[in-house]
Amino acid sequence: MQALGPDDEAPVMRLTSLLFVPADSEKKYRKARGTAADGLILDLEDSVAPPNKDAARAMVAGWLDEGLDGPALWVRINALDTGLTLADLAAVVRPGLAGIILPKASGGQDVAQLGHYLDALEARAGLPAGGIRIIVVATETAQAMFNLGSYAPAHPRLAALTWGAEDLSAVVGATSNKGADGDWSQPYQLARSLCLMAAAAAEVPALDTLYADFRNESGLVAACGVSRRDGFAGRLAIHPAQVEPINRAFAPSDEDLALAARIVAAFEADPGLGTIGIDGKMYDIPHLKQARRTLASVQKG
Repeated sequence: MQALGPDDEAPVMRLTSLLFVPADSEKKYRKARGTAADGLILDLEDSVAPPNKDAARAMVAGWLDEGLDGPALWVRINALDTGLTLADLAAVVRPGLAGIILPKASGGQDVAQLGHYLDALEARAGLPAGGIRIIVVATETAQAMFNLGSYAPAHPRLAALTWGAEDLSAVVGATSNKGADGDWSQPYQLARSLCLMAAAAAEVPALDTLYADFRNESGLVAACGVSRRDGFAGRLAIHPAQVEPINRAFAPSDEDLALAARIVAAFEADPGLGTIGIDGKMYDIPHLKQARRTLASVQKG
């Protein structure tokens, strides 16, 4: 395997905590801005009733135009088959937009289609080409479950994959997506696992879905521990009170950071090596990639 030099990977966008905000609520938006979320998801989809869509688009455009420092601003648009997508994009593709959350995607072809729309709208707005990123909700339809491999190789705009259970359970006609123990039932554990593998294949982060019981902080922290153990890089939040516990649960320990720094430094000291030894243990290029992700996870950007 060819050794990976210190400049071979692009900087990692921090996506530990992304907080949903209804796009038609000024009060909730202002409250969300005061959190330590890495990003706010300004939701034009499920949380906005059809009669309020136009007003919500105008509100989002105004928030973007403020140009305030703070959490990155993402917009969840309406799905590509709704007939509402282009109106959403025309309103929000402007300076200050970090990216688009694409719901109910069927596969990589939907990312490519959205990418074409963004190409044109970035040019119209005078924005740098390719700057607006895309996070895909990748498991909300039955068809999507069979196309999860289509996100690799990743579209240049693809920033992450996440998953959701509510729309999928409605599609299959489930009476519940949870077992008696409160954990996901088997079909949704499968969706979660395949999303994680699809993200790994595309070499982008996987973000775990929201934890609905926002008053149960201990349950959220425990669930985030499982998420981090399994390989998820962050989690969606449904309430401002969830942001700090998510950030805390996904934060690497001092020991994790120290080891990651040693791994990166050792490879940078001799870029020709494919394997290095630290304290009697061997580390190779996959460990180097993980070490870089660990260090990037504590840096804003």
